[in-house]
Amino acid sequence: MVDGTCADEFSPLRDLLEENLANGEDRGASVAVVHDGELVVDLWGGEARPGVPWERDTITQVWSVTKTMVALALLTQVEKGLIDLDAPVATYWPEFGAAGKESVLVRQVLGHTSGVPGWTEPVSIEDICDLEKSEALLAEQAPWYEPGSAPAYHLVNHGHLVDGIVRGATGRTVADILHTDIMEPLGGGFRLGVPDDELDLCADLSNPPPSNTDYSAMSPDAFLLRTIFNPLVAPETVCNTPAWRRSAVGGAGGHGNARGIAQAQALISHGGSYGGLELLSAGTVERIFEVQAEGPDLMLLVPVRFGMGYALQMPTAPVIPEGRICWWTGYGGAIVVNDLDTRTTVAYAPNRLADHMVSSPRTDGYVRAALAAVR
Repeated sequence: MVDGTCADEFSPLRDLLEENLANGEDRGASVAVVHDGELVVDLWGGEARPGVPWERDTITQVWSVTKTMVALALLTQVEKGLIDLDAPVATYWPEFGAAGKESVLVRQVLGHTSGVPGWTEPVSIEDICDLEKSEALLAEQAPWYEPGSAPAYHLVNHGHLVDGIVRGATGRTVADILHTDIMEPLGGGFRLGVPDDELDLCADLSNPPPSNTDYSAMSPDAFLLRTIFNPLVAPETVCNTPAWRRSAVGGAGGHGNARGIAQAQALISHGGSYGGLELLSAGTVERIFEVQAEGPDLMLLVPVRFGMGYALQMPTAPVIPEGRICWWTGYGGAIVVNDLDTRTTVAYAPNRLADHMVSSPRTDGYVRAALAAVR
């Protein structure tokens, strides 16, 4: 039922994937670990779609794990001296300086304190897939609260904000940098915008169980309502369509498998170099760990701790240990964890969505099993 390779010391990870596929916790999934320069776990199994097995190169939407990939792309441009993390966004994207946002810094975007966690104007799925149009709307609007004063998670629009900065600074899109500079040299396994000839590689998502969140009890002005329903990115009706998969929504729409994500993110856990690529200096990697936001998030409604482009250890994710660890997770359960202390990256990419925003038992189980082998 499970294919791929797994070093002996990580065999509990294979056992867990086999168990979850057998009992239905997972429908299809991939798990990977890079440790000390080697791909020591590369496993996959289950179904991509009904009657279609999950293969080595199957990819699935990993939701907000995409945010770590766009952060990585931006950091490579910081390394080149094209972007200054401490500069105003308007330095590179002048239009963004409108309506009281002239002092918002690049690092505040990466730390989810920009004051722009979503669109003020009503937008459709088609609108947000048109990056230039939807980025222009973000540039024009006023912030929802005082930038820098608190975290308010950029649920869907995070990639739009990063893309606006990167495009203005370099003339290239985040997707181009990711594919050309990072994924192609590493052998692929992640796409921000799936080309037509790779659409058949995409696994279909299944809806999660009903959420325990009582939306009816919230104020209509609650940031969560203003973001999650504008627009509603529904797993089965939106995310399984070719149009969505072709788009490059960098806050939620990346498609990948665990191997591709782990090998790209190993650039972080290995101090900037992995697989023959040397894209970041140790100094640029260390900037990830500068805390940008700590405390209750105005959108997620739970305590968070964000560095630059990644979360750090925080009470709402107890499976993440103390140390030089940066990570983030995706709606439904996908995750990537970079452990710089042990030179380890762990990634998990499922297509059966769980009730998961920051933490859940299934995802925690994979992370715990992987880290137990190196810590």
